[in-house]
Formats: sequence, C-alpha cells, structure tokens
Amino acid sequence: MKAATDKLSLALRAVGDPTRRKILRLLPPGGPRKTDEGWTASDIEQRIKLAQPTISHHMKILKNAGLVESHKEGTWVRYRKLEAALRAVRKGLVDEL
Repeated sequence: MKAATDKLSLALRAVGDPTRRKILRLLPPGGPRKTDEGWTASDIEQRIKLAQPTISHHMKILKNAGLVESHKEGTWVRYRKLEAALRAVRKGLVDEL
C-alpha cells in the first residue's frame, strides 16, 4: 500500500499546479489507443503562452508522475497524456478518502 500511496502523492503534487492541469486538458490521449502523435513543447507553448523551458519543466514533472508519455522524434519530443494513469489517480484519491 505504501508504494501506491507514494505514487498517488507524486501524481497529486503534479496535478496540484494549475498550469499542469491545463496542459493535461490540452494534450491528446496516448497509450495503446493513441489518436494523435502527440504535442511538442513548442506546440504546448503556442497554446498556453509560456516559455519553452517552463513547459519542459512542467512536462518533466508530469512524466515523472507517470501521467504523460513521451517519444523522441528526431530532435523533438512528443507528449501524450495517459488516460489510464489519470483514472488511477481519481480512483486512488477516492479510495484514500
């Protein structure tokens, strides 16, 4: 149970920031049923008007929390949100409360 709680805490800290929640709302879904190749930091930057290093910082936190996946495409990194991980966070929060 400790590992699940630690993972939930990490995910909750990641989504605690309003900018990261906005990024998650905008990102296309990933995982086995991916519908889009994903977005680069530059794509995200254009939509939420933050500097690319700031976007990269937020994406690192979301990725470390297991809420987004990334894949390298040449010099670009593309990101997609992981719907299953987000559902697990919702369930984990309900179970904890």
